[in-house]
Formats: sequence, structure tokens, C-alpha cells
Amino acid sequence: MKAIRIDSAGGPEVMQWQDITLPPPGPGEVLLRHTAIGLNFIDTYHRSGLYPIAWPSGLGLEAAGVVEAVGDGVTLPVGTRVGYCWGPIGAYATHRNIAAGAVVPLPDGVSDEMAAAGLLKGCTTEFLVERCAKVQAGDWALVPAAAGGVGLLLVQWLKLVGATVIAVAGTKEKLALAAAHGADHGVLDTADVAAEVRTLTGERGVDVVFDGVGKASWESSLDSLKRRGLLISFGNASGPVAGVDLGILARKGSLFTTRPTLFDYYATPEERQTYAGRVLEMMASGGLRLAINQRYKLANAAKAHEDLAARRTTGSTVLVP
Repeated sequence: MKAIRIDSAGGPEVMQWQDITLPPPGPGEVLLRHTAIGLNFIDTYHRSGLYPIAWPSGLGLEAAGVVEAVGDGVTLPVGTRVGYCWGPIGAYATHRNIAAGAVVPLPDGVSDEMAAAGLLKGCTTEFLVERCAKVQAGDWALVPAAAGGVGLLLVQWLKLVGATVIAVAGTKEKLALAAAHGADHGVLDTADVAAEVRTLTGERGVDVVFDGVGKASWESSLDSLKRRGLLISFGNASGPVAGVDLGILARKGSLFTTRPTLFDYYATPEERQTYAGRVLEMMASGGLRLAINQRYKLANAAKAHEDLAARRTTGSTVLVP
């Protein structure tokens, strides 16, 4: 059994590939043998210290695998394929013990790689569109970083509910990728994004912005909204938004903003089973198409972090034990 461990905050170089020893699963726990692990931007926030965690620590919140042993009180059969995406931190490992209530069984139409690559991003997409923004048919939505893992799923889900989607990305190739997943319009992030949005919407602005970029797109996202529009800031790919003057929301049209996390929308086993089950059903039916464009050996996770930060990846990435 091996795992990535870190003893302090820092760059990818702090990630260490180490031998581990696990005890038998305790009451209410299962022992998982991971078959695929998801790579997500939040992993880099934990590693760098942007989101503080206790040291030493593992990394990773999302994986899929097979139940190899169960503790007292667990009814999940040995051999069941399962996935999870809400932690606790420690998914960058060949094996781990985890609470049985933290995993969900995978349907036959969802492979282990699909679950590991798409469960966290899919569940993030679900709560952002359905329960945070409550997007309705006919709404206009702006998606910065639309060619990323969450971005491509946001585009698809927004189209399924009947929204008009404006994608923002750094290259024409990435805009083409977003268009292939359903985006109605594309804007390069080197342009005046807000001005382009105003032109596309007849000066109205969009109803909602799903902004996972953070600091670099904060102003343009605000300026892209209609009066009383909603900015959902759910990521910090370019750095965190800081020092915000709330008065800017009034000056730009009585705007709303929120900074949600998946963990508050998937807080109970019941929520995980219900909403993650819906996401998995959409994956199995093809309603959500996953683009798994990169695969790395788990031992080479530091390289995966480097490529993610340098924007050399598109779609989703999996780490393979």
C-alpha cells in the first residue's frame, strides 16, 4: 500500500510517494482498493496552504474503487464498486479506510475512471446549477474557464435546463471544445469579456456567472451581470478574491454574490446518495459527457499538479495507482 503524503505547504515538490500500513476497517468503515483517483484544483489549494489543513496530510478528495473488507455494522458487500468525492482528504493512495456512509455504489454504466474523473465535478455542477443558482429555461449564463473539467460539465447541464451559455476560455481551441459540448457563444479571455457579453445580450447582461477562476475574472464577471444578477464564485484558479468592498454590488446594479462549497450541499449521507445518485445516472445515460483527456500514474501526481496549474490540461484528469 502506498500514498502521496505532504509534511508542509508548498509546491508540487512537497508531495512524497510513501509506503503506508492500514489497520483493518473499524466499525462503520470499509477498506477500499482504489482503481482511479480524481485530480481537482482544490487539491492544489490544500497542498499550497491556500486552504489550511493539518500536517502531515494526504491529498485528494475523490476516487473510485472496490470494497475489499468491511467493519462491524457495514452491510455493503465486499466487491462492490463505489465512488466518493467529499473527502476526507486522502484519496491519493492505493488503499484507504473510509466511512461506509461516505461512498456511493457505482451503476453498471459508469466506469471507475468516469466516477473518479467526474463525480466531484459533476456534483459541483449539480449543486451550482440546480440548488445554488436555480437556473431556469431562458436564463443567460456565463462560464469562465469553460474548457476545464467543471466548465465543460456546467455547459452541458446548463443546456439541459434550457439556458443560453456564453463560454470564456484562453484559446480558440478551448472555445471550440466548449462549443462541442453545447456552448452557444464563445469569448476569448484576452478580450474585454464584459463588453462582449453586453453585445451578445443586447446590453442586458447575463443572469448568472459561474466563476471558478477567482481573482483574475472577478471584475469582468461583475460587469457581465444584469441588474440584480448573481455571481457564484466557486474557485480560485487565478488566486482568491480578497479585499472586496460590498458597496461594489450596489454600484453595479444591486448584484448578488455567493462563495459556496460542495461540502455544504452534500453534508449528509442522504444528500450524497440522492444528489450524487442523480449525477451518476446522468453519466450512465450519456446526459453528461466526460472528457478524460489526461492520465498520470499516481506516483507522478506532482507532474499532474504542475500541468494543471500551468493550464496544460483540458477536461478531466485521472491518477491511476
